[in-house]
Amino acid sequence: MPVEDAASPGEPDVAHLVLGAADGSQPAWDQLVARFGGLVWHVARSYRLEPADAADVSQTVWLRLVESLPRLREPAAVAGWLATTARNECLRVLRRSGREVADDTIDLLERPDSTEQSPEHVVVRNDQSRLVARALDRLSQRCRSLLRALAYTPERSYVEVSEALGMP
Repeated sequence: MPVEDAASPGEPDVAHLVLGAADGSQPAWDQLVARFGGLVWHVARSYRLEPADAADVSQTVWLRLVESLPRLREPAAVAGWLATTARNECLRVLRRSGREVADDTIDLLERPDSTEQSPEHVVVRNDQSRLVARALDRLSQRCRSLLRALAYTPERSYVEVSEALGMP
């Protein structure tokens, strides 16, 4: 069974958008930019670039994606590809501009203090949450109740959950 993207019902998943954009579909490209434009911009601004440099980084990242679309090995992982490309492009701009950045500052720029706050983690966490919610919606009410009881009351044993729900 193929893994589904966390797109809203009726929206194509990320892999289909990437493949569509690679085939020249303008609507697929527009949806990719709409979905991930904020991620690219957030990464660029997190490097404290001037607005014009951040805009150049963003534009370059999208150009690199256009050039790389036919060669992407995992189209569904385009969010991570965009974030990594944006970080690399930011570092290139910083080097090119001759800005001196202390070694320990570069290390901080490459790794946010909290993985939970990184843009790619936010995107992945949101996608995973939507996938779980969609999967739960496809289950029967009985199965949903069982899974929720196990997830939200981990201190209870299987026997206690079984008795509470009247399930063997």
